[in-house]
Amino acid sequence: MIDYSGNASGARRSKKRSSGDSPGDGQSVRSSGRQVNRKATDTEEEDEQSEKKYRKCEKAGCSATYPVCFASSNERCAKNGYTSRWYHLSCGEHFCNECFDHYYRSHKDGYETYASWKKVWTSNGKSEPSLKAFMADQQLPFWVQCTKPACRKWRQLTKEIALTPTMAMSYRCGVKFNNTKIEGSDQCSQPEDLRVAEVIDSWWHSMLILPPLLKDSPASPFLAAYYPDCVGMSPSSCPGTLPSVPPLPPLPTLPPAVPGLSPYFQPFYQPNECGKALCVRPDMMELDELYEFPEFSRDPTMYLALRNLILAAWHRDCKEVLTPQKCAPHIVVRGLVRVRCVQEMDRVLHFMTRKGLINTGVLAVSRPLLPERYRSKNVIVIGAGASGLAAARQLQNFGTQVVVLEARERIGGRVWDDASLGVTVGQGAQIVNGCVNNPIALMCEQMGIKMHKLGERCDLFQEGGHMTDTAIDKRMEFHFNAILDVVAEWRKDKTQNQDAPLGEKVKEVYKNFLQESGIQFSELEEKVMQFHLSNLEYACGSTLDQVSARSWDHNEFFAQFSGDHTLLTRGYSALLLRLAQGLDIRTKCAVQSIDYSGDVIKVTSSKGSQWTAHKVLVTVPLTLLQKNLIQFYPPLPERKLKALNSLGAGIIEKIALQFPYRFWDKKVQGADYFGHVPPSPDQRGMFGVFYDLDPQGKQSVLMSVITGDAVPFVRDMGESEVVCECMKVLRQLFKEQEVPEPLNYFVTQWSKDVWSQMSYSFVKTGGSGEAYDIIAEDVQGKLFFAGEATNRHFPQTVTGAYLSGVREASKMSAV
Repeated sequence: MIDYSGNASGARRSKKRSSGDSPGDGQSVRSSGRQVNRKATDTEEEDEQSEKKYRKCEKAGCSATYPVCFASSNERCAKNGYTSRWYHLSCGEHFCNECFDHYYRSHKDGYETYASWKKVWTSNGKSEPSLKAFMADQQLPFWVQCTKPACRKWRQLTKEIALTPTMAMSYRCGVKFNNTKIEGSDQCSQPEDLRVAEVIDSWWHSMLILPPLLKDSPASPFLAAYYPDCVGMSPSSCPGTLPSVPPLPPLPTLPPAVPGLSPYFQPFYQPNECGKALCVRPDMMELDELYEFPEFSRDPTMYLALRNLILAAWHRDCKEVLTPQKCAPHIVVRGLVRVRCVQEMDRVLHFMTRKGLINTGVLAVSRPLLPERYRSKNVIVIGAGASGLAAARQLQNFGTQVVVLEARERIGGRVWDDASLGVTVGQGAQIVNGCVNNPIALMCEQMGIKMHKLGERCDLFQEGGHMTDTAIDKRMEFHFNAILDVVAEWRKDKTQNQDAPLGEKVKEVYKNFLQESGIQFSELEEKVMQFHLSNLEYACGSTLDQVSARSWDHNEFFAQFSGDHTLLTRGYSALLLRLAQGLDIRTKCAVQSIDYSGDVIKVTSSKGSQWTAHKVLVTVPLTLLQKNLIQFYPPLPERKLKALNSLGAGIIEKIALQFPYRFWDKKVQGADYFGHVPPSPDQRGMFGVFYDLDPQGKQSVLMSVITGDAVPFVRDMGESEVVCECMKVLRQLFKEQEVPEPLNYFVTQWSKDVWSQMSYSFVKTGGSGEAYDIIAEDVQGKLFFAGEATNRHFPQTVTGAYLSGVREASKMSAV
């Protein structure tokens, strides 16, 4: 049991009358009064009278010299007079032994009230239902802050008034609720209770007996599967009962039942759930939270209550900036601790904003989101791709002066959309792999953009027009995955020096399997295996003979984005254009050198223009750093240079074709894509998958990819030649019908693009995933790095690039 009573055991103590939830030792005090020496001096007699009239708080170090009972449960309440024992909740909040008896003793009038509360608490919660917990949860008065900007004083409500968020948002000194006068709050000119001033001190928090448990928190619908008192909420305000054993994990595809919430917003892990990216444990502090808020390490309840409230409130409305003023009214908890919670709210909210957990995406703000101490003086961001724009947007929203330098005439980097075919076609990225908690899904929600969910069906067509039997496809997919499982087993005890090319290991395992099993695959099955290998080369952005067998899927050891795979029918550019709004972006400014040897960093362009800044963020593609297109003074650390060269610069190319009509509809039957089984291993990677880029079926546009060894094969071809090769394939796949000539088309040439020369990174043979972290390390707290090749958890994606920019903005605001 979690003990919130202040007792070591968490259980009630009925026999030890000196502590715990038991009657006070009033009789022994009265007896001691009869044993006073009759020859006592006048001073001793005064002390004796004082002892009879007053009694100190039970809590050592409590500043309350003359405690006052807040409970006033019956006519015998000690009020501010003598009682045999004072029970401490905080420095400033006590109840007397008489009020304790009123609820605790079964023959007293208040016992039924306590027993009923205890039943609810025990049914819903996990912590000890002590009488102190009852008093804090049910009897302490609420505190509320005047909303007049010139006042902002805290006032104590009478016990009869229950605080609501609406009341907290509108309260002003002197108002009445239900015709009941609020004590001590006739006018704003009335002085604030002296106890309020003490609440901010660290010693006050250390003397708090019970952590705050919020009532009706916005986080409640998200956390129905948790014991409320383990996640900062009161069991008395949570309907239903939780089982005494941990609940079964929910289906991973089902979001919490929060009305009106995007199914892609699942910020909290559910019990027994794991492996979902960008989730937090609602019942535990993360390492960076413990580092930032060490005072909550012993009892994190207050922090968890605030953090969970903030995360829930943000996901309920991510289109507006979340402020402390919006959150504070939802902190509904009795006692002076509410004052402390509202005070702590600022710190927690600023921390979560800086980390990019809230107040992120395409938000445009009217005033800085962070206090001045978090703002860098000025920052230069090199590169206006997803990572550079993400960082610049975050920093500008924080209140930092930012200039973005971009070599191209356009923004976006490797995000470049084309609308010439009647629909938006991404020449670079266009698909979101896993939408749950993905910041791309968040930005789409903010902008009201709908993403098209991609279906799972991918029929495989052979040249000749036949559709491959799904049983054969499944069988070969099983063997393909089994090969990768054997490679995964092989690498377990291998060092980097023992690494091998992934292609070599796959061939070796495949050959051994065929020899040992005696299985002989048909010619078609062999071709289907080649299709799956082509898909692997698509994922890696490289031929398999360059990829590390030991670290090819290094990021899979971290939680990845789950849920739907979607097509951005409006393209990624729509998001990046919104991110760029209001930013100071200088295009056609190719950076030639960065001199960070002094206190101020000097950035020089190829045209001789110069800028200075206190911090610089470099977001250029990996290839440009490998080829030293930017000169650094002093040179980058050897450790970073070694990491840069241990990664490969993968390349895939795309072709998109617009037709006069949808000739594939009848055969493909509404699927979002279909596969092409290569006729021979040397043709693997030539148009392996075709995507239908108008899922509504109005436009007639297909897009396909060129991967692996096919990339150098088409590199020196003209655009029309590549189209001709693609049309040959389509006419083979749809041999039974006429395939019309395309009306329009384009073919990408990322390998020849001077400012990228790549698509996305991969780990070369002999490298490791640690290289991503090393590239991401800052140099001297002045030079920072972002981009997909700096994100170990989510490389090769726009999401990873975006998150790396958010990460570096946070680092620059903290250093």
